[in-house]
Amino acid sequence: MSHLPNTTKGRRTRTKLLEAARSVFARDGYVGATMSGVATEAGMSLGGLYRYFSDKEDLFATLIADTHDDLFRASGATEHRIEDDPYQALLEANTGYLSHYYENRDIMRTLVEAASVDPRFREIWWSMRNRHIDRFTTVLKVKCGMDTVGGLNVRGVVEAAACMVEQSAYVWYAQDALQRSPMPVEQGAQIVTRIWHRAFFGSGN
Repeated sequence: MSHLPNTTKGRRTRTKLLEAARSVFARDGYVGATMSGVATEAGMSLGGLYRYFSDKEDLFATLIADTHDDLFRASGATEHRIEDDPYQALLEANTGYLSHYYENRDIMRTLVEAASVDPRFREIWWSMRNRHIDRFTTVLKVKCGMDTVGGLNVRGVVEAAACMVEQSAYVWYAQDALQRSPMPVEQGAQIVTRIWHRAFFGSGN
């Protein structure tokens, strides 16, 4: 289990190791990455790396933890209130999510790979997505009085919409090398927001 060093030098070393790990995971993927590869990238001994992180799983879990919290905050910081201006509130939330996803697309791509081969990261991924879904479901119920959407359970609709945004982000940004042309974050946010807004605030709901 990783620990936060007490000294300034120790904290700098830990940061250096995490930066090296990020490069190695982005280059080699979760399965291909090794502790020796991270140590080489960081320019330090393998034993030195093990003083900070117990194994590859511990190292990647530390990277994910910070990204998870930042992603959650980025998608929740909106100037507009959803009960007053739902489109703008949704646009701000989606822009925050997609912007942060884009900035961390290497980690998010590796997380999807890790979740497919390691139960620990499948649980982390599941927890991340449910945190977003639970928050928005609560907002709709408490602030907008929505228990159903067109007669359907509101959480089920939120989950489907969240899957759309998550998969769009993965395709647009985590796999950006496969794209014929890049999807600007601003345009991507407008696309997913139109779908979100129509699903929850369109006529007939």
